[in-house]
Amino acid sequence: EVDGIMVGIGTVLSDNPRLTVRRADGENPTRIIVDSLLRTPSDARVLDNSARTIIATSEKAEDKDRERIRSQNVEVIATGDKKVDLKSLLRILKREGIERLLLEGGSTLNWGMLDQGLVDEVRIAIHPCIVGGESAKTLVGGRGMKKIEEGVKLRLTEVERVGEDLLLVYKTEGSSSD
Repeated sequence: EVDGIMVGIGTVLSDNPRLTVRRADGENPTRIIVDSLLRTPSDARVLDNSARTIIATSEKAEDKDRERIRSQNVEVIATGDKKVDLKSLLRILKREGIERLLLEGGSTLNWGMLDQGLVDEVRIAIHPCIVGGESAKTLVGGRGMKKIEEGVKLRLTEVERVGEDLLLVYKTEGSSSD
């Protein structure tokens, strides 16, 4: 159970998700979109009224875009000069009662959160199908690393079989909650 589901603007633009609960009873978690320049389209499904929605942006976002988003009953949080300050955003969300987040990506946001030590747990589902190619989506983006020692260290805590899939649960080492 989570208080919020967080995605980056790339995920909104490419997938147009609703970010609502489909297979469980109860309220939808708060939807949080990290969008430094407020590029979220006015007709994006994530802006419907099915759940509380917050868009985190930067001071660089235009006032007209802030008003456009607010006019759709969506909260706007500005933190950071040119891009969203993720640490500050998490502090603000915690004050709003949003403490447990499901981070659904994309790869740029995933890397930003991991790189800053803001992820406590990583859940990886393995499905018995191989996909790939030059344009395939990856778990993390970012600057990349040349040595394995530079990577984010994980400790396996749980393995669960779900039908034909495997769910691997890892704790991150060196996160802000350690």
